[in-house]
Amino acid sequence: MKTFDDIIPEIKNVLQTHINDLKQLNKLVINRDLNGRIRFLVDANIPDNLKIITEKIAQSIANVLDKRIPDIDRVFYEQDLDTIIEDTPQFYLEGFPNVLFIDRLLGETNWGSIQPERPDSKRIVFYSIKGGVGRSTALAVTAWALAEEDKKVLVLDMDLESPGLSSSLLSPEEAPMYGIVDWLVEDLIDNGNAVFPHVFSSSDLSRNGEILVVPSYGKNHSEYISKIGRVWMPKINNNNNDNDNDIKRESWHARLERLIQELEAKHKPDVVLIDSRAGIDDISSACITNMGANTVLLFSIDSEQTWDGYKILFEHWRKTGVVEKIRERLQIVGSLIPESNQKEYIGDLCEHSWDLFTELLYDKVAPDNINGDFFSFDKDETEAPHYPLRVFWNRGFQSLMNFYRSTEQQVIREQSKNFYGDLIEFIKGIIKNG
Repeated sequence: MKTFDDIIPEIKNVLQTHINDLKQLNKLVINRDLNGRIRFLVDANIPDNLKIITEKIAQSIANVLDKRIPDIDRVFYEQDLDTIIEDTPQFYLEGFPNVLFIDRLLGETNWGSIQPERPDSKRIVFYSIKGGVGRSTALAVTAWALAEEDKKVLVLDMDLESPGLSSSLLSPEEAPMYGIVDWLVEDLIDNGNAVFPHVFSSSDLSRNGEILVVPSYGKNHSEYISKIGRVWMPKINNNNNDNDNDIKRESWHARLERLIQELEAKHKPDVVLIDSRAGIDDISSACITNMGANTVLLFSIDSEQTWDGYKILFEHWRKTGVVEKIRERLQIVGSLIPESNQKEYIGDLCEHSWDLFTELLYDKVAPDNINGDFFSFDKDETEAPHYPLRVFWNRGFQSLMNFYRSTEQQVIREQSKNFYGDLIEFIKGIIKNG
């Protein structure tokens, strides 16, 4: 019996036995559908002898994968192959540079496609593989600290299915009428411009600079559940022309990118702080891979669940060949560091983080070749992405609004520095250095 997990390893084993045949093909496209079945997509214009080679490889793989490949319609010869596979989750199989693997998914998540950094903005994503690690609180404290130093901070609550960040920064009276979900739904019918002026609000927690908050939802959230079921919809743009080529499909995360660009153009913030949903889903994928973020903060507690979760994600980036596009943007944050045994806890967290980065993200460096240009770090290098920025647990910050409104400013500054100083200084460095 061959399971889903066996598909790629078995295909690679078979391809290795056909390595000479593969050299004659310009490109072999393998398509895995929603049911996990395999088919082959081939340019219809290739010579007959190459079609024979493709059929032979397909048969060899079918002999191994059995039910994973249908008996009929195994190979499709397409006149416009490039158009068919355009904008699909895809990657070249490791070790086979001319074998393209298409992975059809029900949603539009594409963890294997990393957009380049946006040079004209500073976007920082606050992300965690598991929830309940103090990520949103850390973002709110950081936003306040940056605003205290005259920075204009744009905050986006992208935890759409578990919103709450905005309530840490805005009182109910300050909340805007609409939010991100409202704009995404209205944009489907070209009504985004009508709600855009009302999707953000300024927090009165900031005294010197400004904290502009874009919440998941606004004051009127009675239809929120119905709306959130529609935000993932692509937008179909028809230019009212009889030519079908004028009909364009825009994914939900491309629409979200438009919203962020409009917000940046209007407010010209010094930095954009994005609170991503925890876990591995469409929202977190959009925040990390599609927004051109400059930095992705990986909030972590030292637990087996944390490292197993990040390992799944890092392995996928390695499998899809995008490690080098994302690794320099990553930074581990050691969150909720306990009050007792701190030195030992931080040491263990750093070691486990380093083990994971060394295994999956860092370059392998031979002992006799240490002077090359490698992306690799020793365990105790404080500038390394695996070396944790420290965030200490503190009960007072769990109720941020009350804490900030009932405590003297000097005390807040000292507390913020004591518990979140590493994180705040790190982001200040990003703003300063670009």
